[in-house]
Amino acid sequence: MEKKMDVRLLAQMALLTALMLVMAFTPLGYIPLPFMNATTMHIPVIIGACLLGPKLGGVLGGLFGLTSVLKATITPNLTSFVFTPFYSFSPEFHGSWMSLIVAIVPRVLIGIVAGLLFQWLGKLVRNETVSLAIAGFVGSMVNTIGVMGLIYLLFGEQYAAAGGKDPALLLGVIMGVIGMNGVPEAIIAAILTAAVCKALLTVTRRSISRA
Repeated sequence: MEKKMDVRLLAQMALLTALMLVMAFTPLGYIPLPFMNATTMHIPVIIGACLLGPKLGGVLGGLFGLTSVLKATITPNLTSFVFTPFYSFSPEFHGSWMSLIVAIVPRVLIGIVAGLLFQWLGKLVRNETVSLAIAGFVGSMVNTIGVMGLIYLLFGEQYAAAGGKDPALLLGVIMGVIGMNGVPEAIIAAILTAAVCKALLTVTRRSISRA
């Protein structure tokens, strides 16, 4: 039984990793916008965290972060310097080692937070679908708030200047991004996490009971 569980876990991890790699290099994962890329890469990270636990969720989040660095380096836009130290738009707008913090740390936290939250809610909330939806929503917000917050702290003036914004107004702009983009993305992540994970968990439990 333990061997079957290990094989199933490895298969799910491999499938999610392959899915993320496909998404990373197509518009499915990173949606090009004039100022920066929108992303759906956080969704398989959250799903993996709920299915496989916070540790492997963190690994998937790290993969998300690395693809973000690679994407920003290969196909840069105006603000790619905040995600990669290997790209400089100009001497004024350039990446640094802090770009790796912005690109990777919040993405690792997506998997850790979503996985831990789902496990914790499983002990408190009887409705598994609700627990999955909450984990999906919070995991997505960790990504948005983490990335935008670190951009503000580490690259605030450069980021504002690249977008033609007054640095004094940047906090308001970032809060607007979190509200206008982050919340709808989190709602979508909540719905998809609940639907996909519930179906996969049901299939997994049935196969275990038949074993």
